[in-house]
Amino acid sequence: MSTIVEFFVAPDDTSAATTLQTGPRRAYESLSFGNFDPEEAVVDWECLLTDGSYEELIAADEPRLVAGRGNSGCVVFAISPRLSAALAEATESTLREVAALWVAQRAEDGEVIETDVTEAILGDLASLVSNARHQGQGVYCWVA
Repeated sequence: MSTIVEFFVAPDDTSAATTLQTGPRRAYESLSFGNFDPEEAVVDWECLLTDGSYEELIAADEPRLVAGRGNSGCVVFAISPRLSAALAEATESTLREVAALWVAQRAEDGEVIETDVTEAILGDLASLVSNARHQGQGVYCWVA
C-alpha cells in the first residue's frame, strides 16, 4: 500500500514524467492523499462509474504507466480518458454511491476505508479532472 498519493494536472505525459523524483506539488495543481493503492483504486472506480470490467482495463494496460518502475520506488501513471470523462460528468449522488460501493468492495478484502474519506477523495478528484479538462490538460497520479 502506498504512503503518498498525489493526483495532479499536467499538460502531457512528458511534463508529468518530470515529477517522478520530486512529486508534482511544486510544479502542478495537485491533491495529496495517503494509505491506499491508487492504481487499484482507479481501476475499481472506472469499473464502478462506467460498468467496465477489471479484466478489460487490465488488458488495455490501464492505468497507463508514464514513468517509474512498477513496484519499486515512485511511479507516475495517467488517469484514463474514460475515467476522466466519467468523473467530470458524475453527479454528487453518483460519487457518493460509488464511494459506498468501493468501501464495501475494499471491506470484502479486509481493507478498512471510511466512506466519508472516499467521498471526499472522489469529489476532490472529480473537481480536479473537470478543471483539467477545461484547460485541455490531463490528470496523473504520482505514487511514492
